[in-house]
Amino acid sequence: MEYPSKLIERAVEEISKLPGIGKKTALRLALHLLKQPDSQVKGLAESLVELREQIKYCSTCHIIADKEECTCKVPYRDTSVICVVEDTPDVLAIRNTGQYTGLFHVLGGRISPMDGIGPDNIHIDTLVERVKQDQEEIREVVLALSSTMEGDTTAFYIAKMLKETGVKVSTIARGVPIGGELEYTDEITLGRSISGRTLFSTD
Repeated sequence: MEYPSKLIERAVEEISKLPGIGKKTALRLALHLLKQPDSQVKGLAESLVELREQIKYCSTCHIIADKEECTCKVPYRDTSVICVVEDTPDVLAIRNTGQYTGLFHVLGGRISPMDGIGPDNIHIDTLVERVKQDQEEIREVVLALSSTMEGDTTAFYIAKMLKETGVKVSTIARGVPIGGELEYTDEITLGRSISGRTLFSTD
C-alpha cells in the first residue's frame, strides 16, 4: 500500500498494531483523525499516554484501578466467594451477567509452558495467600478460566494449591464452549455458567 505522506504511513503502522485493526481500517482512522479539531486529537493522545503511565493494579485482586489500595470489599459484595479469572475483561464480562456478586482475583494470564509462562509468572501465589489470610471468611473459590488446555492446566494447579486450605473450589459450568474465551462469550451463556458452577476435583 502506497501512502501520500510518511507521517500517514507511520500513523497507519502504529494504529494497525492494535488487535482487530488491519491496514485499511488504520488508514481510515488516521484520515478521520486528520479531519478532527486539534483539541480532540490531542485529548485522545493525552488520555492514552495518561492511561499507560498512571494506571494502577489493585495490590490484592490485581484488577485495573486508579489506586493500588484494594477497593474490592464494598457492602454489596459477597466477601465469602472469590472468582478467579485470567484478566480484567473477564471481570467485566462476569459482572455484566448480573449473576455474581462476590469478589474477584485476576491472575494476569494462564500457565502455558509453550509460551514460557509458569505458575510464578502469574498471580497464583497472592491468591493462595489471600485465601489463607481470610480462611475463616472465604467459603468458596470459583475458577472461571477459559476452556482451553492452558486454562484447564491453570485451574488444576490452583485447585491443588488450595486443597490444604479446605476451601471449596468450584469451576464454572461448561456452558462456555471448549476453546472459547470468556471475553467473547454472550452474557446469557456466561451467566448460566456462573450459576451452574460445579465442584472442581483434582482426583
